[in-house]
Amino acid sequence: MDQVPGSPQEPQDAHGRDGRSGCYRHPDRTTGIRCTRCDRPICPECMVSASVGFQCPDCVRNGGGTGHAPGASAPRTIAGGTVTADPRLITKILLGINAAVFVAVLASGSGLVDRLDMLGLALDPSRYQLVGVAHGEWYRLLTAIFLHQQIPHIAFNMLSLWWLGPPLEAALGRLRYITLYLLAGLGGSALTYLLAAQNQPSLGASGAIFGLLGATAVLMRRLRYDMKPVLILLGLNLAFTFLWPNIAWQAHVGGLVVGAAVAFGMVHAPRDRRTLVHAGTCALALLAIVAVVWVRTLQLVG
Repeated sequence: MDQVPGSPQEPQDAHGRDGRSGCYRHPDRTTGIRCTRCDRPICPECMVSASVGFQCPDCVRNGGGTGHAPGASAPRTIAGGTVTADPRLITKILLGINAAVFVAVLASGSGLVDRLDMLGLALDPSRYQLVGVAHGEWYRLLTAIFLHQQIPHIAFNMLSLWWLGPPLEAALGRLRYITLYLLAGLGGSALTYLLAAQNQPSLGASGAIFGLLGATAVLMRRLRYDMKPVLILLGLNLAFTFLWPNIAWQAHVGGLVVGAAVAFGMVHAPRDRRTLVHAGTCALALLAIVAVVWVRTLQLVG
């Protein structure tokens, strides 16, 4: 349910003249949302969904003065995920996987890239023919999400992941966050497979990062944050995508669209049907990806 200033879901004084206060646990993070019980400002990491509005972790832990025993109900994020002690764990794991694959690529040369990259029709020296997704190597749609070949490429993507990932992981919860990341990456791979030249290899790691960027915009809109910074960042990245040579724009656009769509379903789902809406949103996104891959495969080998 959308919050309305002055309604029971959000105290009216949460919107002061400047509209911004520092989170009581993280003073450097400005926010326009307050705990419905103690009225302290709370950032996405500290938000716990309640039957009405959001509460801070302290009020949830203490039962909110309702007589409930501490811990009687597990704290939940804005999207219904479980509040965790380390809201950066999945982001750290993703960083580690990307770094490990990059080191493996450096150690093995271009051979590993040829076997993991997108677009799926890559040269296989052992058979001297183009093989890939269209010939049954479906794993390329996933492995390309973690593939980098140049230091500037992985440096930019990993900095973006570290900046965008933790707030999303805190707001969505671990399971929803990793699901969004993978679906966005697969969406980028699928659009690359559909639109790029069939003999043009491509690295699809940026698709997942653009998915996080789209999800961040959706989350900020849901929390009524100032949209100018994220829109400027998005505009600059899209300009870079289309103006700089040798960039797989299909992966960027595909990841952005899927990431934003999945995030919208996650943060706008009605509380009483949250699980159903989340599962349905992710299922529809996955079906769309499968449909795109199936259509393209029929074009190439049908």
